[in-house]
Amino acid sequence: MRNLFFILIGVVLILTACSNPTTSYVANNGTVYGTYYNIKYESPGGKDLKEEIDRELARYTQIFSHYEKNSTISKINRNEETELEPEFVSCFNKAMEVSERTNGAFDITAAPLINAWGFGPEDRIKMTQEKVDSLKAISGYKKIRLENGKVVKENPAMQLNMSAIAKGYTCDLVGDFLAQQGCENYMVDIGGEVVAKGKNNKGNTWTIGIRKPNEDPFASDLDAAIELPDHALATSGNYLNFYEEDGKKYAHTIDPGSGYPVQHSILSSTVLANDCMTADAYATAFMVLGKKAGIEVLKKVPGLEVYFIYADEEGNNQVYMSDGFKNYIKN
Repeated sequence: MRNLFFILIGVVLILTACSNPTTSYVANNGTVYGTYYNIKYESPGGKDLKEEIDRELARYTQIFSHYEKNSTISKINRNEETELEPEFVSCFNKAMEVSERTNGAFDITAAPLINAWGFGPEDRIKMTQEKVDSLKAISGYKKIRLENGKVVKENPAMQLNMSAIAKGYTCDLVGDFLAQQGCENYMVDIGGEVVAKGKNNKGNTWTIGIRKPNEDPFASDLDAAIELPDHALATSGNYLNFYEEDGKKYAHTIDPGSGYPVQHSILSSTVLANDCMTADAYATAFMVLGKKAGIEVLKKVPGLEVYFIYADEEGNNQVYMSDGFKNYIKN
């Protein structure tokens, strides 16, 4: 996979690794959606749930991964008949809600644009304004809907990409699974999207680090450390996943409105929310909106806190954080 190495580095670093864990804490890791997962939990009796977790992750992959030929989303993209799982319906509805609240800055129908720019499962093509316009014509969240258990498209050529929301949702689902197994303390990290509950093995609140934007994938300098009590966190950034062509840098976040990769000053967008599906979607939306428009949207959406790292006019990194976010900064 093209950007697997960079994705594996992760935007968010887990600071509270289970060194010297007690017998009841278990740590599992592996890969899903082309990225890593890192899960720690206090399991009743110390039971290792990795086999069950991997089975759950495999099921979600067959729903949301557009890299899997027979996944639900791939069948929808090919206009094949398929039964929609409750998880797909929940994720679709949340995506539509975020699209509406962000005036389309978040849009799961941007798949043709994402693919054409080289950030999907297909090879990138030479983009022109005409090509961008033709792909925008088969994009737009207002052109799709759920009806009688089916995804109805205004144009059959429309395709969906849920990668900017499904990872966060999968964190929520795995967290729910752990809770059902009697785990009261856990942390689920999938590619930098994190949901946490309770305490770590040292009896402390789970602590998550936000990386300084750096194109060096080996850099691990932190911009902030965040205490995450019973909350979810997601970070979106453009500084690791990009390519250069003809002397110009193209980042992986595509603006559905313009049809082009975003070019504004935000380097990373971190969102705190009650659930990771919401945090994941808005982290991407704010990368598209930029700092000023993002703050305006933030005022209208209850339950969100943000931490933006952006470049000022002199090119120096600056931070904007919402008032509520300050309560989670570890001193």
